[in-house]
Amino acid sequence: MPKPVTIVILAAGLGTRMKSRQAKVLHQAGGKTLLQHVLDTALALAPPERIFAVVGHQAAEVRQSVAGAGIGFIEQTEQKGTGHAVGIGRDSMAHLDGYLMVLYGDCPLLRTATLRRLIAQATEGSAAGVLMSALMDDPTGYGRVIRDPRGAVLDVVEQKAGTPEQLAIREANMGIYCFRADLFWKHVAEIQPNNPAREYYLTDMPAILTRAGHTVEAMRIDDAGEALGINDRAQLAQVDAIFRERKRGAVMAAGVTLIKPETITIDSAVEIGMDTIVEPFAQILGNTSIGETCRIGACSIVQDSTLADAVEIGAFTLVNKSVLEHGVHAGPYARLRMDNHVEAGAHIGNFVELKKTRMRAGAKAGHLAYLGDSDIGAEVNIGAGTITCNYDGHKKHPTQIGEGAFIGSNSTLVAPLEIGAGAYVAAGSVITQAVPVDALAIGRGRQENKPEWAKKRRKLAKTVEAIKTAD
Repeated sequence: MPKPVTIVILAAGLGTRMKSRQAKVLHQAGGKTLLQHVLDTALALAPPERIFAVVGHQAAEVRQSVAGAGIGFIEQTEQKGTGHAVGIGRDSMAHLDGYLMVLYGDCPLLRTATLRRLIAQATEGSAAGVLMSALMDDPTGYGRVIRDPRGAVLDVVEQKAGTPEQLAIREANMGIYCFRADLFWKHVAEIQPNNPAREYYLTDMPAILTRAGHTVEAMRIDDAGEALGINDRAQLAQVDAIFRERKRGAVMAAGVTLIKPETITIDSAVEIGMDTIVEPFAQILGNTSIGETCRIGACSIVQDSTLADAVEIGAFTLVNKSVLEHGVHAGPYARLRMDNHVEAGAHIGNFVELKKTRMRAGAKAGHLAYLGDSDIGAEVNIGAGTITCNYDGHKKHPTQIGEGAFIGSNSTLVAPLEIGAGAYVAAGSVITQAVPVDALAIGRGRQENKPEWAKKRRKLAKTVEAIKTAD
């Protein structure tokens, strides 16, 4: 039987070098918070009841960011080092058998496969613990791994405490551990703040376990960058770029064409179907799902939306929290603000804005329209310049347009309003009352032509100008 693993994620720090009012683990890279990246990896390795996050700074906000995951939380009211952060979890975790792995909420790049290797080395051998290490050309700032002649880890020496000989060692401690849980909890109280910072360092555990007669091992990884912790905005941007590159590579491998891929932003949770084409500078964000054979236009933004197959999004179009069914065309320069549902074959043209609107199959709004809080029937045609006046200054009101209706250009539809199926609204009308099925509604002033009015006006203007000149 595989030995169970408990995972503790340290996420209590202030992150002062981020220069932010927001907790460091709540900053985003690749479309998710740093903590969410680490938690997603942890959930691939252990059930939620065996995962704990140590929270401190902005504890309520950090908890809320991963609410619903089913993990446990341990509050560290005072930040006294990594050893203290794990140690205060004794009541929550010490009764759990198996192994204890320590991760960090600001180290989001670690791959599941790498952590599986760490767990395998710990659980399949006899060591009391295994730490993750890497050979670095310049390990400045990292603790150095001190080994005995047999290769076992004797100690981890921090940069500030190392001798010149120790600092010449290129093997650096990445800070990720997997301990035998029973031995860790037996000896964790032996960590003492015998350092200039007067903090409890988890790096003391290898030496403590060695003195107790146990063996500690190291597992080297080839790429130290995988364990990169984020301390400032520059590192955050670096990690974000790595996630973006990984995601672009994954979607292209799945059959998606990215034109100038280095310019395209795709969040981690996004799904894109085969033979879809994404043009330069597009952003596909949040929990977005795009079907097959779609086209996402240049500089468009699609966020938290679902697009079926064969949808075409024109350049510079914004789609947010909306559903677009098969064959929908939107854009260029369209804006679907939120909570829209556009049915199969509908067309939304340039400079058309939708908000909380359902467009039924085959409906069209080709140019320069605002449709808010509306239900547009199948095969309806919305003329250029049409607006729904959905707000009266206090509340929003709906507009309902029946199947096959025709709305002339520059119509103003004052909600609440219902226009019947097959009805016509004459161009330039202001419609304030319900329009029956198959009726023609005209709501505009009668045209009146005044002969030679313009000629007389010009003559009057010349006379006035002459009087002013004479004065």
